[in-house]
Amino acid sequence: MIPFVIKHRCNPRGKINVPGDKSIAHRALLISALARGTTQIKNFPEHDDSLATLNALLALGVKISTKHNCVSVYGKSRHGLCKPQKSLFVNNSGATLRLLLGILSGQNFKTKINTGKYLRLRPMSRVNIPLRLMGALIAARKKGSQEYPPLEINGNKLKGITYSVPVASAQVKSAILLAGLMACGKTRVMEKIATRDHTERMLKAYGADIKIKKNEIILNPQAQLTSPGEIYIPGDISSAAFFIVWTVISSNAQVNIESVSLNPGRLGLIHVLKRMQAKIKLIPVKNAATKNGEPCGNIIVNSSRLKATVINAQEVPSLIDELPVLMVAACFAQGKTVIKSVGELRVKETDRINSMLTNLKRMQADIRVIKTGRREDIVIHGPCALRGARLKSFGDHRTAMSIVVAALAADGQSQIDDLSCVNKSFPGFLATLKSLAKI
Repeated sequence: MIPFVIKHRCNPRGKINVPGDKSIAHRALLISALARGTTQIKNFPEHDDSLATLNALLALGVKISTKHNCVSVYGKSRHGLCKPQKSLFVNNSGATLRLLLGILSGQNFKTKINTGKYLRLRPMSRVNIPLRLMGALIAARKKGSQEYPPLEINGNKLKGITYSVPVASAQVKSAILLAGLMACGKTRVMEKIATRDHTERMLKAYGADIKIKKNEIILNPQAQLTSPGEIYIPGDISSAAFFIVWTVISSNAQVNIESVSLNPGRLGLIHVLKRMQAKIKLIPVKNAATKNGEPCGNIIVNSSRLKATVINAQEVPSLIDELPVLMVAACFAQGKTVIKSVGELRVKETDRINSMLTNLKRMQADIRVIKTGRREDIVIHGPCALRGARLKSFGDHRTAMSIVVAALAADGQSQIDDLSCVNKSFPGFLATLKSLAKI
């Protein structure tokens, strides 16, 4: 394990592309496998998480070919998957695990799913409970009142349900909808706070009978899924977030990020940064991604003088993956920034509240957690004069990339213990950094 060293401040300038959106990639693979016909998935991101889904489908008998960031999936229809010869391994991809649970619950065979060490710590009751209400037979490792991987799924006949999701989670919603494709009767999912809608958009593109009424999604499983022939995956705005924040907290910086997803459910970071006076311009464009029903465009970012803000609980689901790097941005904002109800960060690949507080405090940031009952808020006073330090990735890709951004804007040298975890979502992260500045 070779530490990564950042010797001094660096200001980014230039034009970049980021890998295809991770959330969309998972759904494109899975829904293509459940559809009739062959689907070409273009701009497919070849990182650990998306490959976990691809490899799981191969093990389930789906024919898939790859060539130059283009993946061809030969659909098997909803009940055409095959019993795998051994346990499925989904590495540390929570999306792969949870979405597959919905699909495998309605098959006619038994499957065991094993995970990497980080995903073994992720709670699964939130998805197991609604799937069991649909008739799913799921066995899990239990610890107290919570359930964790590995999991065993004994395929069963499912029934549609009406379910109000208690915790804002696009993965839980999507697992229920994918199970609903195999169920008898309509499935209704209600959200108190709307989450990203990639699954709904993708299902529409494949001809599913799905309707959205405010925060209620109604799926009628009678319609056959049919491949649209081609799916284009726009750039991942969660990957773009690191370059957006690096630019706004730097001096004399400008970065143009091209062909990025502008899905309204994913723009939470942009909305918050603009409220903090960040100079960010979105330029919608029509390209192949818009045929999937996914908004897409370019993002132009300039150096900015940030002002503190309050991020309310209702905003958190739309920027949950970007909260670590948003904490870095808040360190450079004038005043007190409060991020409310961040407890969901405790159950990501690592405890991201702990990982970010540990690192930013080492860099002399004024950051703390305030607990009120079960609620946890993060409070950051800025601007902070961040100083270089010995930093830890905690084996978490978003923590790792966020502290790289902090180190690039700090005074003095920083050393980060390990960046191999960025391969989970962004293998080309360091090369993209170096294209914008001398590091």
